[in-house]
Amino acid sequence: MALQIGDIVPNFTAKDNYGNDFDSKDYLGKKTLVIYFYPKNDTRVCTEQACSFRDNYEDFKALGAEVIGVSSDTIDSHQQFSEKHKLPFILLSDSSKKLRKLFGVPNDLLGLIPGRVTYFVDKNGMLLLVFNSMSGKIHIEKALEILKRM
Repeated sequence: MALQIGDIVPNFTAKDNYGNDFDSKDYLGKKTLVIYFYPKNDTRVCTEQACSFRDNYEDFKALGAEVIGVSSDTIDSHQQFSEKHKLPFILLSDSSKKLRKLFGVPNDLLGLIPGRVTYFVDKNGMLLLVFNSMSGKIHIEKALEILKRM
């Protein structure tokens, strides 16, 4: 069952791009989160999306938000992708797809490609926005728009 606007995001764990344990309880209820799910490292649109989050990262930080990217790529792939594009935010490896299932991220293109969905979670852990679009750059605009309204 997909998370809906107004739901409290449950705690979750995963490995980050350096192989460290990530525990959402260190963030949920303490900090605004922009969690974006994307299909694959080093593909054109996914790279554009990650680099757009990178280029606007200081704006997110200034508005009190942390950006977290999630895909099913391996930890090594995330580390290489992060270093290659100088990404200042966390990437989580979801090879088991447990986070996709938890959030309810749908597949796109006849179910063949993992979906691209951004979730905006407020400081209290409440889901305020679910934005589903295969266009990567629009996700950054939508997340900044809602942050600026808060």
